[in-house]
Amino acid sequence: MRNRHSRRQSGAIAEVNMTPLIDMVFILLIFFIVTTSFVKETGVDVSRPSAKTAVKKEKANILIAIKPNGEVWIDKRMIDRRAVRANVERMHAENPEGSVIILADKESKTGLLIEVMDQARLAGVANVSIAAEKD
Repeated sequence: MRNRHSRRQSGAIAEVNMTPLIDMVFILLIFFIVTTSFVKETGVDVSRPSAKTAVKKEKANILIAIKPNGEVWIDKRMIDRRAVRANVERMHAENPEGSVIILADKESKTGLLIEVMDQARLAGVANVSIAAEKD
């Protein structure tokens, strides 16, 4: 009887527990997704004016585009100019350290640019910039 019992154990197949490996892979995946910086776009092409003193800004979280026909775009969708403040407040609440960059077309009206800039500042963002291309 003892022989039978020892033969069963010696013939048993060794199994590898894959659960810890799968957990580790998922943790690494989450880590890489969180640490990757994504390029944000406004969703429209804007012909920016050029400036000799333009400086590249690395951390811009909120991009607002103004087209020549007066359309205002945030996050690849057109919004009403009266809704700029609410959208910027919502996006600024997600990342309070972020800044706003306004991509105004060189053919757009200055009054609309000033209005959008004012709405961004009223939303609580202190760092508002206007995009330009370096000469």
